[in-house]
Amino acid sequence: MSYRIYLADDHAMVREGIKLVLAQRPEYEIAGEASDGLELLAMLKRGTPPDAIILDISMPKLRGIEAIRDIKSISPETKVLVLTMHKDEDSLRQAFVAGANGYLLKEDVAKALFAALESIRKGEIFVSELLGVELKDAWVRIFRENRGIPDMDVLTAREIEVLKLIAEGRSNREIAELLFISARTVDHHRARIMEKLRLKGTAELTKYAIKRGYVK
Repeated sequence: MSYRIYLADDHAMVREGIKLVLAQRPEYEIAGEASDGLELLAMLKRGTPPDAIILDISMPKLRGIEAIRDIKSISPETKVLVLTMHKDEDSLRQAFVAGANGYLLKEDVAKALFAALESIRKGEIFVSELLGVELKDAWVRIFRENRGIPDMDVLTAREIEVLKLIAEGRSNREIAELLFISARTVDHHRARIMEKLRLKGTAELTKYAIKRGYVK
């Protein structure tokens, strides 16, 4: 039985390169491709969930970090292998907090892709050796459970949209019109965002949005 995989990366050449590598092992089947996070989620909702998703965390429309949470909500059993150029510890931590099962650097694909897939397939955690980071499974599980780690990416895609507009100085009425929701729903999202992030007021929300790169 084949191991079904979705590829999600905004660069077609990267997807083609991964497919060439995977073609060496017939047990791996490319069941779908997406060029951004929203396309990936739409594809996931339409068909039979794949066994694994290989995704970039820097995709347009919906960042891979946010997409991971939605993936796990739609299909908890689907494994997620992050494929990225980011070597910083913060990106690594965010990915695992969001629910990733593995973290593979793009430069390490040729020699480590199969090792990464086999690890997550068995329920193990994979981290690219080129990072030079030693992470035990227990550490990763602590990250996932968000124990003692405030200000992590715990927001839904809609909450992030609202946060961006708040940080841009939009009023509740403007946000409601832009997102085609009621002002009351905007109030609810604002309250949930502040509760999740442990922040108070527009100034702190704006500072957080800038820190996370949601707005400049």
